[in-house]
Amino acid sequence: MTKVIKLKKGLDINLKGKPAGVVEESAPCEYYALVPDDFHGVVPKVVVKPGEHVDAGTPLMYDKNRPEIKFVAPVSGEVVAVNRGERRKVLDITIKADAEQTFVEFGKKSADELSGEQMKELLLQAGMFPFIKQRPYDVIANPDVTPRDIFVTAWDTAPLAPDFGFVLKGEEAHFQTGLDALRKLTSGKVYVGMPAKAPIAVSNVESVLFDGPHPTGNVGVQIQHIAPVNKGEVVWTMNAFDVLFIGRLLNKGVVDFSRLVAVTGSEVANPVYVRTCVGARIDSLLAGRLTPADYHRRIISGNVLTGTHISEMDYLRAPHSQLTVIPEGDDCHELFGWAMPGLKKFSVSHTYFSWLFPKKSYTLDARLNGGERAIIMSGEYDRVLPMDILPEFLIKAVLAFDVEKMENLGIYEVAPEDFALCEFVDTSKLEIQKIIRTGLDELMKEMN
Repeated sequence: MTKVIKLKKGLDINLKGKPAGVVEESAPCEYYALVPDDFHGVVPKVVVKPGEHVDAGTPLMYDKNRPEIKFVAPVSGEVVAVNRGERRKVLDITIKADAEQTFVEFGKKSADELSGEQMKELLLQAGMFPFIKQRPYDVIANPDVTPRDIFVTAWDTAPLAPDFGFVLKGEEAHFQTGLDALRKLTSGKVYVGMPAKAPIAVSNVESVLFDGPHPTGNVGVQIQHIAPVNKGEVVWTMNAFDVLFIGRLLNKGVVDFSRLVAVTGSEVANPVYVRTCVGARIDSLLAGRLTPADYHRRIISGNVLTGTHISEMDYLRAPHSQLTVIPEGDDCHELFGWAMPGLKKFSVSHTYFSWLFPKKSYTLDARLNGGERAIIMSGEYDRVLPMDILPEFLIKAVLAFDVEKMENLGIYEVAPEDFALCEFVDTSKLEIQKIIRTGLDELMKEMN
């Protein structure tokens, strides 16, 4: 019988706009883009020019520091722009999609027939490696290192997150093939974390059931409760939504970056799942789906805690299977503010009487409701972080860049997303995820 790991620490933020179990096709999308900022730490070298035609799976750029890591076109079409910002930073590579899609043929493969090196080479050539991350540092996995274990999370507990069990319907074979492929990349085990209330049938891997509030679905939380990362060890991680890409590559012989994206949030009239592709322009996903409004709205690629603020003319980010739209909140003026009863306001503490209604869903906007101030050692981070670390002390060690303390306090086990709830409940209004990200980057430079 599979063991169930039950976690009590954490916080579920019950927002309005959960997706219904309905799949709709997106409006026709003419433009798609590859955004280098989706892949932290990459120094992009673009290998295509405007006017060139590319097939789905054609390399568009590679990482200058590791040229073997390629980033490929999600669709076929004409490269219409390589947009750059300050100091010629690559902002995105835009493709005008063909009416009839064409693909680079990699050939159908059986995971059992390929060696570990052959599997690794196939994933590198097909642009799959950017979706595999490593701990420590939470960056794209180094293909030259064999990981101790590989961890896959098949449960997203973030606010309004898509249900992987629903997305998986009809793609079970691709998911199993993807897991079989990952088994070739490690001498250790492949662990799949999944919800105890809705387990997923998989074979030849270690299934681990979890029960608890967010961030129980975070792969970092699951790693610590299954097999923690020690100094000198390397593990790889993947999101189950991305494992499907690997499975389709082997079963179909082509790159298929199609996604079911949960279009969610209180500003969406009918939240549903929309069938689209990685890199699609946002206006195709939101066409006719927003409620009428005369105020500003915030569009987020991803969830409200860790997602990226974008506009309708931006693109669905590669790591995300969720799109969230909430009020911006820049036009709100409240009389007496916190002194009011706040029955319609979400409250982590007992500041408002809304805590009396734990199952109620709320409409939250993007306001900070306060300014940055000194760190308050109140234990508020610890109450929402189910990891065996001292988050307040770790954050202070990162700010001071005390390497020895950072190591002792568990810096090798964490990623910025693990601290998203800490940032949400933080009375100091610190950018905690940014602090952790900077600390990991500086530590990686120091160690290398």
